[in-house]
Amino acid sequence: CNHFFALLQDLSSHKMKALVALKRVIDYTVKVRVRPDKLGVVKDNVKHSCNPFDEIAVEQAVRFKEAKKVTEIVAVSVGGPKTVEILRGSALALGVDKAILIKLPKDDSEVEPLAVAKILKGIVEKVKPDFVLTGKQAIDDDSCAVPQMLASMLGWSQGTFLSSVAIEGKAATISRETDVGIQKLEIKLPAVFSCDLRLNEPRYAKLPEIMKAKKKPLEEIDVAKTGVDVTPRLQIVQVSDPPTRAAGKKVKTADELVDKLKNEAKVL
Repeated sequence: CNHFFALLQDLSSHKMKALVALKRVIDYTVKVRVRPDKLGVVKDNVKHSCNPFDEIAVEQAVRFKEAKKVTEIVAVSVGGPKTVEILRGSALALGVDKAILIKLPKDDSEVEPLAVAKILKGIVEKVKPDFVLTGKQAIDDDSCAVPQMLASMLGWSQGTFLSSVAIEGKAATISRETDVGIQKLEIKLPAVFSCDLRLNEPRYAKLPEIMKAKKKPLEEIDVAKTGVDVTPRLQIVQVSDPPTRAAGKKVKTADELVDKLKNEAKVL
């Protein structure tokens, strides 16, 4: 009997918590247009959704919960008022237990990666998760910087560009996508993980879960209360459309192709 209660106490002491970071971005199906002043892109009256890589992070957190690896998942996002829709529809409706919105004054407010990492560090200290899951990058600015910055600030292990991850005890076995192939590592928890496309395929929210998500706890914290200076450190000089792609050329022989690649395209 004493052994049974000791086992229960041991199991309860190993309950793990995951924190998942999300970002509201212009939907990937939208053709982005440059603003007339060439200092950004048009965001008004444009469809927004959860960053696709962050959806993969949410899915992985939910899979960990289904596998009894974690007992609680908390989602966090830094964004304007409409970011609530992303937290409820793309996190709480999929199995996340609670959410935190670091609220910006407007939906088009911009926060640079360094400030986001500092804000997330404060949330980690508040929530006390065993690990953090993020997408590898956001598809709007493609900075690919927050996970690495956050891990450095916390002094935690980091596993980036993950194509697989398995957690056993206080360690994780991961596979990383690199330019030269797959790198397999074992790292200690706590850790920050950034998720790549091949890690999993996110599920769709079911209607009953969408309804339940409306009643799940969602805490809003004004960004000013975080104590982080979100004033931009970078100045956008100009944003422009990419140059129009030139029409292709047909060649008759392999020798002609090699000649054009060598002398015109200069790629050989």
